[in-house]
Amino acid sequence: MSGDGAKLLIFPPYPGLRAAAMLFLLWLVAAMPVSAKPTHITAKLIAESATPVPGDGTTLALTMTPEQGWHGYWVNGGDAGFGLSVKWNAPEGVRIAPFRYPVPEPLILFGMMNYVYEQPYALLANVEIDRNIAPGTDLTLSGMANWLACTDKVCVPEKAVISVKLVAGNGNIDPGTRAQFDAWRAQLPQPLDRPGRWERQGDRLRFSIPLPRSVALPQPYLFVETPKLVDYPAPQNFSRNGDDIIVETRAKGDASGPVAALLKLDEGRGLSIALEPGAVPAAGDHVATVSGGAKGKAGGTLGVFDGTLFWTALAGAILGGLILNLMPCVFPILSLKALSLARSGGTAATAKTEGMAYTGGAVLTALLLGGILLGLRAAGEQVGWAFQLQHPLSVFILLLLAVAITLNLAGSYVLPSFGGGHRLTEQGGAVGGFWTGALAAFVATPCSGPLLGAALGATLVLPAWAALPIFGGLGLGLALPFLALAFLPALRTRLPKPGPWMDAFRKWMAVPMGLTALALIWLLWRQAESIGLIAALAATLLLGAVLLATGRFQRQGRRPAPLMALLLLLIPVALWVATADREGGVAAPTGTSFSVEALTNARASGKPVFVYFTADWCVSCKANEAAAINREAVQQAFDKAGVVTLVGDWTNGDPAITRTLAEHGRNSVPLYLWYAPGAAQPEILPQILTPGMLAEKAKQ
Repeated sequence: MSGDGAKLLIFPPYPGLRAAAMLFLLWLVAAMPVSAKPTHITAKLIAESATPVPGDGTTLALTMTPEQGWHGYWVNGGDAGFGLSVKWNAPEGVRIAPFRYPVPEPLILFGMMNYVYEQPYALLANVEIDRNIAPGTDLTLSGMANWLACTDKVCVPEKAVISVKLVAGNGNIDPGTRAQFDAWRAQLPQPLDRPGRWERQGDRLRFSIPLPRSVALPQPYLFVETPKLVDYPAPQNFSRNGDDIIVETRAKGDASGPVAALLKLDEGRGLSIALEPGAVPAAGDHVATVSGGAKGKAGGTLGVFDGTLFWTALAGAILGGLILNLMPCVFPILSLKALSLARSGGTAATAKTEGMAYTGGAVLTALLLGGILLGLRAAGEQVGWAFQLQHPLSVFILLLLAVAITLNLAGSYVLPSFGGGHRLTEQGGAVGGFWTGALAAFVATPCSGPLLGAALGATLVLPAWAALPIFGGLGLGLALPFLALAFLPALRTRLPKPGPWMDAFRKWMAVPMGLTALALIWLLWRQAESIGLIAALAATLLLGAVLLATGRFQRQGRRPAPLMALLLLLIPVALWVATADREGGVAAPTGTSFSVEALTNARASGKPVFVYFTADWCVSCKANEAAAINREAVQQAFDKAGVVTLVGDWTNGDPAITRTLAEHGRNSVPLYLWYAPGAAQPEILPQILTPGMLAEKAKQ
């Protein structure tokens, strides 16, 4: 096969033959001659500094820009594909490290898993320049780069000459170039501070990854770099056992010894991990079951159906919905409707009709809300009960709902939303039953009860057709008590007669809802500090005043519509909260946030300076903070000596911290620096701190 003839393979129209053709193509690629023609992925080599300092160096970026519909590959391409390789032509005294890859995405084609990049991406590599190279020396780098570019139908092995002009100099970096490299660095996985473990059990592989419970895993996936170990398309089961993430999947291959991998946390964020052979703890609380959230040929998300997970989640949703009837946001509606059913004295057929209609209203409303939730997530929004309290705007909206429901339960006003809908719920028969069930399901949305978190969390990893019944199960559980009353006459006869006790009970139910509102005010304050507290109090006072006045209007028979216009003032408050930075934190580190300017100012003060770099996912960091840094004796010693403490939070990969770590020969946290007054360079402290060590440093 000639070079031009072998350069492009079009896969046959049959999935089995396509898979065989892809594998055959990959077998041939390494030996294929490729002529210099335009490529489907454009490669360009850029240096952060065109004048690197001898004895130091700079960073190279190889930018890769795929054409629409094409993709490149991670260092391990999965079942098909391979990463980029470069044959360098470098001057003597110049050393180029291997390229580092950003977090890829899984892509299933014809039943095979591919680890790819479908959008423009950049590979980064460090360059070291010998100290004895004279300033002004030409250090131009060039090389032949080879990679594989594919669509869902064709694969093309491509190559190009890459080069960048370098001259030994002063290391100057253009601000725009630095900002661009910082953005690329932010896409690289961060190295985990301690190794994990892995073991083989028959045809199963089990991995244990140390990750504090406080670190969220919105979109987990384990990319295994070591070849001949995992069955790439096999589902991955994630669970949490204490501060360890347990990943279980199917084995394929006989690799042994240390394993390199990348744990994806969320879109564009991940941790690089070294795993050693060893015992892995038992699986714990279920987190997710994924086949990568892998994109299929059509570009949509393919959830993997897990029968055990589905039935467990469905049972949990039904039971959780049943428990929701005890919540203050639902119980009054259920109670009043049940008593009205008992009081009506209708026939058994009428009761059954109304019960079925009530169930239909609850189930259909829950399905509608579930469909909206799944649609928003498919559009890239992180919404749902499991994540809502992480965002100040969501907490703000929940606070408004809690205040409104509290005042309604207290009898201060009648919910305006009960207008036409309330009249419908007061009707008998199927119409009244349906709208009452729909109202109960809708009002239940701000409430959460036992089992619902896990059940609704399962909908995020199941296919849409399997996720929707989970929401339907919630509606069914919500309707079960009324359904039982409708079909079991003996239960109806045992209901207490309606009376003044219902009003007293309703008002007592305002107490827990009011406590919920107070808790949401506190949470908003912790998330957005002064902005959150001011917004929470202002919104509570405004909404409360409007609803209390509305109640007076309603009791006087007057329309409260003009008062409702005042609620428009809540919109700018909500926008204020939405744009506020989350400054606070329940476990905020002790000290001032690190920045180069803050460090310069602190050192200029003539006081000792202690700088520590941490991350929420770093177990060693959190252990040192709890056992040493935040101890009262240490803080007292620091205060007495006037020590300035700076905290660098690397949880989200701050580029300034990344550069500082590199300047001190590190690419991971923790890192502890002690600047004595007047010292030119800091002392790098051990990675395991003790209170005595820090207190002694403060006394020096």
